[in-house]
Amino acid sequence: MGVEIRVEGLTKAFGRQTIWQDVSLTVPAGEISVLLGPSGTGKSVFLKSLVGLLKPDRGHIWIGDRDLPYLPEHQLYETRKLFGVLFQDGALFGSMNLYDNIAFPLREHTKKSESDIRRVVMEKMDMVGLLGSENKLPGEISGGMKKRAGLARALVLDPEILLVDEPDSGLDPVRTALLNQLFIDLNAQINATFLIVTHDINTARTIPDNIGMLYRRELVMFGPREMLLSSEEPVVRQFLNARRAGPIGMSEEKDVSELEAESKMGLDVGTLPPIQPQLMPSDGRIRAAQHAPGAWCAAHGVTPPPGSFVDDLGRNWVEEWPRYVASQQAAAMHGGQPGHPGGAQY
Repeated sequence: MGVEIRVEGLTKAFGRQTIWQDVSLTVPAGEISVLLGPSGTGKSVFLKSLVGLLKPDRGHIWIGDRDLPYLPEHQLYETRKLFGVLFQDGALFGSMNLYDNIAFPLREHTKKSESDIRRVVMEKMDMVGLLGSENKLPGEISGGMKKRAGLARALVLDPEILLVDEPDSGLDPVRTALLNQLFIDLNAQINATFLIVTHDINTARTIPDNIGMLYRRELVMFGPREMLLSSEEPVVRQFLNARRAGPIGMSEEKDVSELEAESKMGLDVGTLPPIQPQLMPSDGRIRAAQHAPGAWCAAHGVTPPPGSFVDDLGRNWVEEWPRYVASQQAAAMHGGQPGHPGGAQY
C-alpha cells in the first residue's frame, strides 16, 4: 500500500521570486492525484521538493512520520527509496540500452545478484509493455516508449510513492491515452500513491481520484476529483474549458482592466463540461482507491453538470455502479475473473 504525503505551509522562492507560498495538502495513500496549473506555476518545483531535490524555504513535508526537509542526509537517502520518479523526458542514459537503464537503480542501490536483477527488470518491462525491446538504445525508440522505459525504471525498487512529471509532454493524444490507462492499471496492481503533474485536461478529467490546482503562487484547491470538476471557481472553469477569457493570462494573471474589457465583450470562462467517467483498470477490477461515481457530489449537495458520468455507450454510471460492484463481488465469490464493464471507463 502507498504512503500518505502531508504538506503543511510549504513555501519556495528563488531569490526575490516566490514560486508558491503556504501550500498545504494531503495526498491520500494508495490513490491517484493530479496537480494542474498554468505554465510557470511551479508544479515541477513542487515535485522536486517532495522528493528532497529542492529544499523549501518554510513548511513541512511529512512522509509517514518523517519530515523530509529536516532529515539528516542518511535518513533523507533512505526515505527517497520510497519514491519512484518519472521525469518529463524519461531521463534515460543515451549510451545504455533499455535493459541497463532500467537495471541502473537496482545496481546502484541494492546488492541483488544479476539473476535477481534480470528477473525484476523483465517483470517491470512486461508491466509497461516493453518486453523484446531490452537491447534498444533510447535514440532508437519513440517518445512513448521512452516514457514507458522511464516508468519501468521508476518501478524497479517497488516504490510506495510514484511522482510523474508531465507524462503527456511530447506525446500525441493516442499515446497519452494509452499511458493514462497504464497508470490506472499499475495503481490497481501495486496500490502505490501516485502524484501526476500535467497540463492535459483529458488526463485530469479521467484518471485521478483527487485533483489540485496551483495558480498565482497558491494552491487554489485540492480534493476529490468531483470537487474540482464541479467547481465554480473562475480560474478552474477557464482552465478546464481552455478558454481565452478568464483570470489566466499569457504570462501571469490578467489585470482588472483586461477582465473588465472581456466582460464588456461578453466573453466568459464558459459553463462546466460534464464530469467524465473515471478510467477503469483494463481487466475490469475495482481499484482499492476507487470511489462510487457521483458520491462526492451527492454527499455535498452539489448538482454535477448535465451529462456527467455518462460513458460513450450512453450508460449512466451513477445508476450502473451498484450493479457492477455486485457483479464483481459475485464473480469473486465463485472464483471467477472480474468482468469488464464493456469499456475502459466507469
